[in-house]
Amino acid sequence: MAAFAYKALTAGGKNVSGVVEADTPRQVRQQLREQSLIPLDVETVVEKEKKKSSGFSSFFQPSMSANDLALITRQLATLIEAALPIEEALLAVADQCEKVRQKNMMMAVRSKVVEGHTLAHALGDFPSIFDELYRAMVAAGEKSGHLDTVLSRLADYTEKRHETGSQITLAMVYPMIMMTVALAVIVLLLTYVVPQIVDQFDTMGQDLPLITKILIAVSDWLRAYWWIAGLVLAVALFALRKFLRIPKIKLAWHKRLLHMPFIGKLSRGTNTARFAQTLSILTASAVPLLEAMRISADVLSNVFLRKAVNQAADKVKEGSSLRAALMQTKVFPPMMLHMIGSGEKSGELQEMLKRAADNQDRQFEATVNVSLKIFEPVLIISMAIIVLFIVLAILLPILALNNLVG
Repeated sequence: MAAFAYKALTAGGKNVSGVVEADTPRQVRQQLREQSLIPLDVETVVEKEKKKSSGFSSFFQPSMSANDLALITRQLATLIEAALPIEEALLAVADQCEKVRQKNMMMAVRSKVVEGHTLAHALGDFPSIFDELYRAMVAAGEKSGHLDTVLSRLADYTEKRHETGSQITLAMVYPMIMMTVALAVIVLLLTYVVPQIVDQFDTMGQDLPLITKILIAVSDWLRAYWWIAGLVLAVALFALRKFLRIPKIKLAWHKRLLHMPFIGKLSRGTNTARFAQTLSILTASAVPLLEAMRISADVLSNVFLRKAVNQAADKVKEGSSLRAALMQTKVFPPMMLHMIGSGEKSGELQEMLKRAADNQDRQFEATVNVSLKIFEPVLIISMAIIVLFIVLAILLPILALNNLVG
């Protein structure tokens, strides 16, 4: 039995849609005809979701936000904790989903579970929503018999990641607005104000200072060739994106990122914190350490760090301790390595990993806050210098003319 999404017409010509469970599309059409509906389109929810995920519309309509995923996970954990069977819990969650697409997916997962598959296997039909980390934790929860606890941890993890991302986004809003306004003012001065004043200088036939000639040249070029600059920038960004898709080049670039003065510290902090947080949740969910390390490596955005963690997993497989294996990568901060070593000795690795992740998150937030506080005055000073250059380029000929008249 599978979940089928259908579109049909009523006797009055009204379009209706929904989801039903059946064995074949033919059976769905028969059910619709028995309800006096004319079937237009019948398709399994899984196939429909694959088309949407791979289509152009997926860019504008993401499958599920972090908030929705956390809410669904929390509801499922609560219902399972109340000793409700999984298929009934999935049906209840589907009924509470307000968005049709999410409701359809939950019904498809339920149909798979009713067929006898595990919940983790059923979630695998929607990998763009339920990633490998999510499915591995669910599988561990099913094996250990503590699925409700694991789902609660997953909900906490999803909410925390969303909260961290939201804080960074909010922190960046004000600087981005300032930068946009600054660039708009400069472009307005160069393309509208400066040409009008330059016309006055041309009518006078006055010999202009060098700074004014430079400003006029920049203004003329920007007005004449702005579209070329935009085209070159777009082509450069497109070429860079294609270039960085080459595995060797991407690996070298990500390695270089880690050693950049400011960006490297941010990249290292976010990735190591994510690794420690993920590994902590997986080990707490009874996932074996080697498998947990492999999954934790896959959630890292930096390819070089991902490769380093996989190499560390090989060292652990050979009998090395986690601290020694990670130390050989030379990318993890000393404090985190010290806390991991303490956790291994005391037998509280998952707790120390959680503390290490929290410590890295605090350091990352502090770095971002300090950087933004430094960025704002630097942007204002840069804006002031550019405006001062424009003002001086305009005022110097006027002052020279006044002196000549005097």
